[in-house]
Amino acid sequence: MIDVTHQINAVRRRVGSRVFKAGEARVVTVSQTYDSTAEDVWDACTNPERIPRWFLPVSGELRLGGRYQLEGNAGGTIERCDPPESFAATWEYGGDVSWIELRVIPEGEGRARFELDHIAHVDDERWGEFGPGAVGVGWDMGLVGLTLHLETGASVDPQKAMAWFGSEEGRRFVTRSSEAWYEASVAAGEDARAARAAADRTTAAYTGAGAEAGADSSERSGSDDGSGDGDGDGGGGDGGGGDD
Repeated sequence: MIDVTHQINAVRRRVGSRVFKAGEARVVTVSQTYDSTAEDVWDACTNPERIPRWFLPVSGELRLGGRYQLEGNAGGTIERCDPPESFAATWEYGGDVSWIELRVIPEGEGRARFELDHIAHVDDERWGEFGPGAVGVGWDMGLVGLTLHLETGASVDPQKAMAWFGSEEGRRFVTRSSEAWYEASVAAGEDARAARAAADRTTAAYTGAGAEAGADSSERSGSDDGSGDGDGDGGGGDGGGGDD
Protein backbone atom coordinates (compact mmCIF):
# COMPACT_ATOMS: atom_id res chain seq x y z
CA MET A 1 0.00 0.00 0.00
CA ILE A 2 2.83 2.38 0.91
CA ASP A 3 6.59 2.25 1.51
CA VAL A 4 6.73 1.84 5.30
CA THR A 5 10.22 3.19 5.88
CA HIS A 6 9.74 6.19 3.60
CA GLN A 7 6.41 7.18 5.17
CA ILE A 8 7.63 6.79 8.75
CA ASN A 9 10.67 8.94 7.99
CA ALA A 10 8.61 11.56 6.12
CA VAL A 11 6.58 12.45 9.21
CA ARG A 12 7.79 14.77 11.95
CA ARG A 13 6.52 14.04 15.44
CA ARG A 14 6.65 16.25 18.49
CA VAL A 15 5.33 15.96 22.05
CA GLY A 16 4.80 18.95 24.31
CA SER A 17 2.43 20.84 26.57
CA ARG A 18 0.75 24.21 26.71
CA VAL A 19 -1.79 26.15 28.72
CA PHE A 20 -5.08 25.64 26.91
CA LYS A 21 -8.61 26.54 28.00
CA ALA A 22 -9.09 24.91 31.41
CA GLY A 23 -5.41 24.44 32.18
CA GLU A 24 -2.22 22.60 31.26
CA ALA A 25 -2.74 20.31 28.28
CA ARG A 26 -0.71 17.66 26.46
CA VAL A 27 0.04 18.37 22.80
CA VAL A 28 0.88 15.77 20.16
CA THR A 29 2.03 17.30 16.86
CA VAL A 30 2.34 15.51 13.55
CA SER A 31 3.45 17.05 10.26
CA GLN A 32 4.38 16.06 6.73
CA THR A 33 5.40 18.04 3.65
CA TYR A 34 3.78 17.25 0.30
CA ASP A 35 4.50 18.03 -3.33
CA SER A 36 1.13 19.78 -3.48
CA THR A 37 0.10 23.40 -3.23
CA ALA A 38 -1.18 24.76 0.07
CA GLU A 39 -4.56 25.27 -1.59
CA ASP A 40 -4.74 21.61 -2.62
CA VAL A 41 -3.76 20.32 0.84
CA TRP A 42 -6.31 22.66 2.42
CA ASP A 43 -9.02 21.47 0.06
CA ALA A 44 -8.22 17.81 0.76
CA CYS A 45 -8.64 18.43 4.48
CA THR A 46 -11.76 20.62 4.39
CA ASN A 47 -13.79 19.66 1.33
CA PRO A 48 -16.56 17.20 2.37
CA GLU A 49 -16.32 15.56 -1.05
CA ARG A 50 -12.59 14.90 -0.67
CA ILE A 51 -12.30 13.94 3.01
CA PRO A 52 -13.92 10.52 2.40
CA ARG A 53 -11.46 9.88 -0.43
CA TRP A 54 -8.60 9.53 2.04
CA PHE A 55 -10.17 9.24 5.48
CA LEU A 56 -13.84 8.82 6.42
CA PRO A 57 -17.26 10.06 5.28
CA VAL A 58 -18.12 13.31 7.04
CA SER A 59 -21.48 14.93 7.66
CA GLY A 60 -22.64 18.19 9.19
CA GLU A 61 -21.89 21.83 8.47
CA LEU A 62 -18.23 22.42 7.68
CA ARG A 63 -18.24 26.10 8.58
CA LEU A 64 -17.30 28.27 11.53
CA GLY A 65 -19.51 27.26 14.43
CA GLY A 66 -20.84 24.22 12.58
CA ARG A 67 -20.94 20.66 13.85
CA TYR A 68 -19.22 17.82 11.98
CA GLN A 69 -19.33 14.05 12.41
CA LEU A 70 -16.84 11.57 11.00
CA GLU A 71 -18.50 8.23 10.34
CA GLY A 72 -17.66 5.80 13.12
CA ASN A 73 -15.18 8.22 14.67
CA ALA A 74 -15.07 11.66 16.26
CA GLY A 75 -17.36 14.62 15.87
CA GLY A 76 -17.19 18.16 17.13
CA THR A 77 -17.57 21.88 16.58
CA ILE A 78 -15.45 24.04 14.30
CA GLU A 79 -14.23 26.81 16.57
CA ARG A 80 -11.92 28.77 14.28
CA CYS A 81 -11.26 28.87 10.56
CA ASP A 82 -8.78 30.96 8.57
CA PRO A 83 -8.76 29.51 5.03
CA PRO A 84 -6.53 28.41 3.48
CA GLU A 85 -4.15 28.46 6.43
CA SER A 86 -5.67 26.92 9.57
CA PHE A 87 -8.69 25.72 11.46
CA ALA A 88 -9.41 24.52 15.00
CA ALA A 89 -12.16 22.18 16.17
CA THR A 90 -13.21 20.09 19.11
CA TRP A 91 -12.58 16.35 18.81
CA GLU A 92 -15.32 14.52 20.69
CA TYR A 93 -15.18 10.76 20.95
CA GLY A 94 -16.23 8.18 23.53
CA GLY A 95 -17.40 10.82 25.98
CA ASP A 96 -14.06 12.66 25.93
CA VAL A 97 -13.39 16.10 24.46
CA SER A 98 -10.02 17.13 23.03
CA TRP A 99 -9.10 19.61 20.31
CA ILE A 100 -7.36 19.61 16.94
CA GLU A 101 -5.61 22.53 15.27
CA LEU A 102 -4.58 22.16 11.63
CA ARG A 103 -2.13 24.42 9.83
CA VAL A 104 -1.26 24.30 6.12
CA ILE A 105 2.08 26.01 5.58
CA PRO A 106 3.51 26.81 2.11
CA GLU A 107 7.07 25.52 1.67
CA GLY A 108 8.29 26.82 -1.64
CA GLU A 109 6.73 26.58 -5.06
CA GLY A 110 4.25 23.73 -5.30
CA ARG A 111 4.94 22.33 -1.82
CA ALA A 112 3.11 22.61 1.48
CA ARG A 113 3.29 21.19 4.98
CA PHE A 114 0.34 19.63 6.80
CA GLU A 115 0.81 20.24 10.53
CA LEU A 116 -1.68 19.16 13.16
CA ASP A 117 -1.78 19.55 16.95
CA HIS A 118 -3.97 17.19 18.98
CA ILE A 119 -4.52 18.86 22.36
CA ALA A 120 -5.99 17.14 25.41
CA HIS A 121 -6.28 17.56 29.15
CA VAL A 122 -4.97 14.18 30.28
CA ASP A 123 -3.99 13.25 33.82
CA ASP A 124 -0.62 11.63 34.49
CA GLU A 125 -2.08 8.17 35.13
CA ARG A 126 -3.97 8.03 31.85
CA TRP A 127 -1.05 9.54 29.91
CA GLY A 128 1.30 7.01 31.46
CA GLU A 129 -0.77 4.10 30.19
CA PHE A 130 -0.29 4.73 26.45
CA GLY A 131 1.63 8.01 26.09
CA PRO A 132 1.53 10.10 22.91
CA GLY A 133 1.20 7.05 20.68
CA ALA A 134 -2.40 6.66 21.79
CA VAL A 135 -3.41 9.37 19.31
CA GLY A 136 -0.10 9.66 17.46
CA VAL A 137 -0.26 6.23 15.84
CA GLY A 138 -3.80 6.98 14.70
CA TRP A 139 -2.71 10.20 13.03
CA ASP A 140 0.18 8.37 11.38
CA MET A 141 -2.36 5.94 9.94
CA GLY A 142 -4.47 8.84 8.72
CA LEU A 143 -1.50 10.42 6.98
CA VAL A 144 -1.01 7.24 4.97
CA GLY A 145 -4.37 7.89 3.35
CA LEU A 146 -3.68 11.59 2.82
CA THR A 147 -0.28 10.83 1.30
CA LEU A 148 -1.69 8.32 -1.16
CA HIS A 149 -4.53 10.65 -2.12
CA LEU A 150 -2.30 13.69 -2.68
CA GLU A 151 0.31 11.69 -4.59
CA THR A 152 -2.11 9.90 -6.93
CA GLY A 153 -5.36 11.87 -6.81
CA ALA A 154 -7.16 8.57 -6.31
CA SER A 155 -9.51 7.54 -3.53
CA VAL A 156 -8.29 5.17 -0.83
CA ASP A 157 -10.57 2.17 -0.39
CA PRO A 158 -11.31 1.99 3.38
CA GLN A 159 -11.70 -1.79 3.35
CA LYS A 160 -8.41 -2.30 1.54
CA ALA A 161 -6.72 0.16 3.89
CA MET A 162 -7.94 -1.67 6.99
CA ALA A 163 -6.93 -5.00 5.45
CA TRP A 164 -3.43 -3.59 4.82
CA PHE A 165 -3.09 -2.31 8.39
CA GLY A 166 -4.00 -5.82 9.55
CA SER A 167 -1.36 -7.40 7.32
CA GLU A 168 2.23 -8.12 8.31
CA GLU A 169 3.41 -4.98 6.49
CA GLY A 170 0.68 -2.88 8.09
CA ARG A 171 1.56 -4.13 11.56
CA ARG A 172 5.18 -3.30 10.84
CA PHE A 173 4.09 0.24 10.00
CA VAL A 174 2.14 0.55 13.25
CA THR A 175 5.06 -0.83 15.26
CA ARG A 176 7.48 1.61 13.63
CA SER A 177 5.05 4.46 14.27
CA SER A 178 4.72 3.53 17.93
CA GLU A 179 8.49 3.35 18.22
CA ALA A 180 8.83 6.80 16.66
CA TRP A 181 6.36 8.20 19.21
CA TYR A 182 8.41 6.56 21.97
CA GLU A 183 11.44 8.46 20.71
CA ALA A 184 9.49 11.72 20.54
CA SER A 185 8.27 11.17 24.10
CA VAL A 186 11.78 10.62 25.42
CA ALA A 187 13.03 13.64 23.46
CA ALA A 188 10.36 15.69 25.25
CA GLY A 189 11.73 14.65 28.64
CA GLU A 190 9.67 11.57 29.51
CA ASP A 191 11.38 8.90 31.61
CA ALA A 192 12.69 6.29 29.17
CA ARG A 193 11.36 3.29 31.12
CA ALA A 194 7.88 4.79 31.44
CA ALA A 195 7.87 5.80 27.77
CA ARG A 196 9.00 2.30 26.76
CA ALA A 197 6.21 0.63 28.72
CA ALA A 198 3.58 3.01 27.31
CA ALA A 199 4.81 2.47 23.75
CA ASP A 200 4.70 -1.31 24.19
CA ARG A 201 1.10 -1.11 25.39
CA THR A 202 0.21 1.14 22.44
CA THR A 203 1.80 -1.24 19.94
CA ALA A 204 -0.06 -4.18 21.44
CA ALA A 205 -3.36 -2.29 21.41
CA TYR A 206 -3.06 -1.36 17.73
CA THR A 207 -1.65 -4.66 16.48
CA GLY A 208 -3.37 -7.07 18.84
CA ALA A 209 0.07 -8.50 19.54
CA GLY A 210 -0.53 -8.75 23.30
CA ALA A 211 1.84 -8.42 26.21
CA GLU A 212 4.33 -10.91 24.77
CA ALA A 213 5.18 -8.53 21.92
CA GLY A 214 5.52 -5.71 24.40
CA ALA A 215 8.01 -7.69 26.47
CA ASP A 216 10.02 -8.50 23.35
CA SER A 217 10.02 -4.84 22.35
CA SER A 218 11.27 -3.74 25.77
CA GLU A 219 14.13 -6.22 25.59
CA ARG A 220 14.98 -5.19 22.03
CA SER A 221 14.98 -1.44 22.64
CA GLY A 222 16.65 -1.37 26.03
CA SER A 223 14.74 0.60 28.66
CA ASP A 224 17.75 1.81 30.63
CA ASP A 225 18.39 4.84 28.44
CA GLY A 226 16.51 7.28 26.25
CA SER A 227 17.75 6.11 22.91
CA GLY A 228 15.51 3.22 21.87
CA ASP A 229 16.09 1.32 18.65
CA GLY A 230 13.33 2.75 16.47
CA ASP A 231 13.80 3.60 12.80
CA GLY A 232 13.46 6.95 11.88
CA ASP A 233 -3.62 6.68 21.30
CA GLY A 234 -5.27 2.46 22.94
CA GLY A 235 -7.20 4.55 20.43
CA GLY A 236 -6.43 6.51 17.34
CA GLY A 237 -7.32 9.83 15.89
CA ASP A 238 -6.88 10.52 12.23
CA GLY A 239 -8.36 12.82 9.67
CA GLY A 240 -9.91 16.20 10.01
CA GLY A 241 -12.86 18.37 9.33
CA GLY A 242 -12.85 21.97 8.35
CA ASP A 243 -14.41 24.94 6.78
CA ASP A 244 -13.80 26.30 3.31
